[in-house]
Amino acid sequence: MSRHDRNNRFSSAPHSGAAPEPGELLPGRKPVRELLAERPRGIDDVLLRQGLRGPDIDAIVAACREARVRFRFVAAADLDRLCPGNHQGVVARLAAGELTSLDDVLAATRAAPLPVAVALDRVQDPGNVGTLARTLFALGGGGILLPRHEGARLGPGAAKASAGTLARLPVAKVTNLAQALDAAIEAGFSIVGAAGEPEADNALEATADFPLILVLGNEDEGIRQGIRKRCGRLWRIPQARPIDSLNVAQAGAIILGRLAALRR
Repeated sequence: MSRHDRNNRFSSAPHSGAAPEPGELLPGRKPVRELLAERPRGIDDVLLRQGLRGPDIDAIVAACREARVRFRFVAAADLDRLCPGNHQGVVARLAAGELTSLDDVLAATRAAPLPVAVALDRVQDPGNVGTLARTLFALGGGGILLPRHEGARLGPGAAKASAGTLARLPVAKVTNLAQALDAAIEAGFSIVGAAGEPEADNALEATADFPLILVLGNEDEGIRQGIRKRCGRLWRIPQARPIDSLNVAQAGAIILGRLAALRR
């Protein structure tokens, strides 16, 4: 299956009934177990009711760990609100696009018209992720990296904001973003982080070495210190008028536009 064309990625889902669409919920112990076995990269996370015990639950947890799918136990009332009906205490939330690996993202970025991937450090808003995916895809970028446990959910909100482009870009959720950046550096990628401090380079005047990974930080706190250490350069967006900050999707679009101009 191509990484860039996954419109039919759930067309043969293993459970009975209609195939789930990207961003939907898949309830039930058996359907979730089967999807974990056959298509774990289509799952954003798995929610289980607090207090559940038994072989089925143990098997689901083990399958999540083996496939590196995020899972957590939640209160029964929260699960019922999310998915009314007979969910048997287990619900999988499906990703807007089938997730890939770090190697997939790096390979796609090398081959892309704009050899740039975006790494999002604890960016929580799905709408921002979707908007960035839309910009990155339009400019010819390679893919997206997110931390597995602190990134935004790639569900309906992200899918809508991306206008379908999340399903057309390789997206990887990595266990440790700092280690993923280390691997990218070893593979010959330069790392640029978006920052606001005056000593950072002016993004509208800076030059770049490709292939490149652009790191964008949390909407409130920016890039974590451990991630900053992996950035060979920090870029800031100069402002003609003072404002508190730019939205992360807006900042990313400005810098991606600059990178596209440099590449061409």
